[in-house]
Amino acid sequence: MDVASRISTLAKNAGGSGIRRVFDLAAKLKDPINLSIGQPDFPVPDSIKDAAIDAIRGDRNGYTPTQGIPPLRERLITHIARDLGWKIGADDAAPAMIVTSGTSGGLMLAAMALLDPGDEMIVPDPYFVLYPFLGQLAHAKAVPCDTYPDFRLTAERVAPLITERTKAILLCSPGNPSGVVSTKRDCEELLKLCRERGIVLISDEIYDEFAFSDATTDVAAGDASWKRCPSPARLKGAEDSVLLIRGFGKTYGITGWRMGYAAGPKPLIDAMQRLQQYTYVCAPTPFQYGSIAALDVDMAPIVAEYETRRDMVVSRLREVTEVATPGGAFYAFVTIPERMKMSGAQFFEKCAEKLVLVVPGGTFSRRDTHFRLSFATARPKLEQGLDVLVGLMRG
Repeated sequence: MDVASRISTLAKNAGGSGIRRVFDLAAKLKDPINLSIGQPDFPVPDSIKDAAIDAIRGDRNGYTPTQGIPPLRERLITHIARDLGWKIGADDAAPAMIVTSGTSGGLMLAAMALLDPGDEMIVPDPYFVLYPFLGQLAHAKAVPCDTYPDFRLTAERVAPLITERTKAILLCSPGNPSGVVSTKRDCEELLKLCRERGIVLISDEIYDEFAFSDATTDVAAGDASWKRCPSPARLKGAEDSVLLIRGFGKTYGITGWRMGYAAGPKPLIDAMQRLQQYTYVCAPTPFQYGSIAALDVDMAPIVAEYETRRDMVVSRLREVTEVATPGGAFYAFVTIPERMKMSGAQFFEKCAEKLVLVVPGGTFSRRDTHFRLSFATARPKLEQGLDVLVGLMRG
């Protein structure tokens, strides 16, 4: 049988992640300076590892309820209430919550729950590599919204793209690949637009705990929750229109555990739960127990260290090019100077020749005028990499 001729159009169109291709290249090089992968470089706190190990040894290795184990759900419900004021499960009209297999799992469930063939979802450009594929997954369309040069998804930019088939708008703040954080005004105007047009606002907040001290500039000093990380989910009544998606992987260094959660309107969460029964079944059981312990760990010192790395990256690169200041996450999306007359793919090749790995901007965008740098790497390596990058762009 010619199996190749039987492969679905969806799988053929998926291609390969540009990030994973760089990851594979890194495995072949001897001692590269890898500034490409969004993988935290700090060790997982022992208390988190111990909790997962204890779960495994305690024979907690079977299936769990699809929506997650009760102890983790209780902790998350309390956390969301304190952070956002949402009353999860208070009554039939209240928002609901589900534990997911990573934030990517949550996003895929959301796309399948919301989109019918021919429907549309607006996503930022540049985008996390999964976003365009979410539309294809549901036989729908992910409509890119140009956010250059400041990488902010605003109501003004989104509004002209809305059609009668628009079901959702996907916001990522802090963003990947830019690290840029939405302002409070951005959140207010975007949610207002979604409410007026009957559109679900999906807020991908995988980096919510990785927001820096200067994440936003339009919030009063006394507005503590907004100062920590602006989110449309903080607005009054947002739980009726916002699907919140968060996770544990980036904050606690457990990206391989695939642990996330989603909260929002009960009908949507119920639909996602039904779909999870037939796809992921449940999030990994021992890691659900490990995630309970994660909620007791203070990662502020780690985030502060990453902020100093951010400062170094921005300071060095602005000697030779333009870079929007990352307010969170651990990326910078860097402009390749026009005078170099070079695409992101070409610049990547020049960097790889010097054993420095970045990701071409075309991996995240319809444009290929930038590259993504991850500063989730040891400071000596980061300094070496910046020397190479600055040298290449200075010419």
